[in-house]
This record gives sequence, C-alpha cells and structure tokens, in this order.
Amino acid sequence: MRRSLITLPLLFMSLGAAGQSLGGNAASSMADDLLQAPSAQATADASALPMWPGADNHTLSLQSSLETEAEAQSGTPLSFRPLDGGTVASSNLNYGLTSHLTAHAGVSERSWANPAPRIIGSELGASYDAGRYSLGVSVGANGTPNSAALPRILPGITPSVNGLSDFDSSTQLNARGRLALGIGSGIDIGASVGRIRLLPGNALGLNTLDQKALSFGVDHGPISGNIIGRVMQPEAGVNSTFNGDRRWSSIDLGVTWHLPWQGSLSFGAQNVWSSGTSATTPVGPEPDQSRTPYVQYHQDL
Repeated sequence: MRRSLITLPLLFMSLGAAGQSLGGNAASSMADDLLQAPSAQATADASALPMWPGADNHTLSLQSSLETEAEAQSGTPLSFRPLDGGTVASSNLNYGLTSHLTAHAGVSERSWANPAPRIIGSELGASYDAGRYSLGVSVGANGTPNSAALPRILPGITPSVNGLSDFDSSTQLNARGRLALGIGSGIDIGASVGRIRLLPGNALGLNTLDQKALSFGVDHGPISGNIIGRVMQPEAGVNSTFNGDRRWSSIDLGVTWHLPWQGSLSFGAQNVWSSGTSATTPVGPEPDQSRTPYVQYHQDL
C-alpha cells in the first residue's frame, strides 16, 4: 500500500500499452488524437500524461510527482517539518471540460524514514486557465489512517503538523491564483480555511482547532520562493478554561533552485516569525513554534 500512489501511473501506462494491441490503425489514430488534443493542464505542466480524448475535445490526463517535504511546502495549508526527512508522492487525474476549464481529483501520501504513521491526503477541485492568469478552488482532507485510536502515551510519534504532535486529521477549503509575468515567471497567491482535529487525550486539552493560511510565491526560471502565514485558534464557540482565547500565528519562508541535472536545492526556515507563548500551560504544552532553518537537496533518478 505504501507504494500504491507511485505505481498508479505505471498501471495506467501498462493499460495504455495493452490497448495498443487491440488494433494498429485504431491505436495509431488514438495516439495522434491524444497528442493533438488541447488540454490546459497538460500544457501548464509537462509531467501530465494524456490518457484519453473524449467527445467535444474533452481530455483526460494523469499527473504524478515525488517531492521532498521542503519542495511540497509551497502553498500547502498545513506545515510539516522539512527536517523530518519526509517525501510526498502524489497522483492527480485531470479532466479537461473546455480548453480553459479543468476538473481534478488527486491523492497524496506523506511518509517518513522513521516508523511514524503515514498521512494520506485527498483533493477535489476545478481550475480556470486563461493563459496569463489562472484561478482554482478545491476541497481537501488529510488523515492518519494508522494512528492509534487510544490517547498517545509518548508525544511526538507522528511528525509535527503545524507544530502539533497529536495531529489526527484535517479538512480545508483552498483557493489559488497565478499571474504569469513572462515565460517561466509568475506570481502565485493562495488562501485556505479549515479545521484540524487532534487525537483524544492530547496534551493541549482541545479536540479541534480552526486554521487560516495565506501564501505568496514568486518564480523566475529555475528559482522559486514562497512565504506562508498561518493562524490557529480553538474552535469558535467551544469554551476552554485555559485556551478559549488562545491564538498561534507563524510565518514560513522557503526558496527552491531547480538544477539543470534534474536536482533541486531547497532552503528556508519555519516560524521565522511567530506569536503565542510556547510555555507549558496548566493543560499542557502549546504548539511548537521554534524557529527551524533547513537545507535539503533532492535528486531525481
């Protein structure tokens, strides 16, 4: 199951190869249609693999990626510690409704070298690409399917999520826009609102936290940078003796340089600025907001 997301594109490629044996002329004609069919998503990302041309120029494509946690931080509503050595495998199925409008559904898997539970994510949304600018909205969810149902005995078994060691699941509504400034250059702006659920018996003494996030990114050629701000607070309307009016804010910075030999170098820092005391309250420790610089190198083989 751990490799299911990575092997999913290989499965579709195998099915495509099997389909070619059904008929030489039909397969050749289908391949030509796939290569010539317009697809906003395939044009925007060269890693999208065309699969099937439908009626009225509708297209279906599959997109997959394998990134380090530092690379995947850009625009994500949740914050994972890059130094935990995590990798993110994702697969997205894109359906072109028109030459500008695309619907997509995707799954992702975050895994670590240590025996921590995996975090599985899913997303469903649509985007409109007008060439110079694009807009997209989506709903997403993240969860730890192998997390213990009982309260944790030792903290920190799951890699920190938003500074929380007792993360269980989350849901969020995302919006993202991009303005192209030229060939290979552009500005990305994203926003997210959602809710984080914690494991029962957590040290913070809360079940849920509301979260808001804003991201701003700039890319030019092989270099891209982003800044992400997040705010967490207890769910509105839930009374808590010690945490009812608490709020935690943080800002992350990151820069990635995509090297000519299929490698990338990422560096930055989490919690460059943060607010909310990190002292232990009578209920338990608050989210970890310590400043964490990182440098990571990733090589595609």
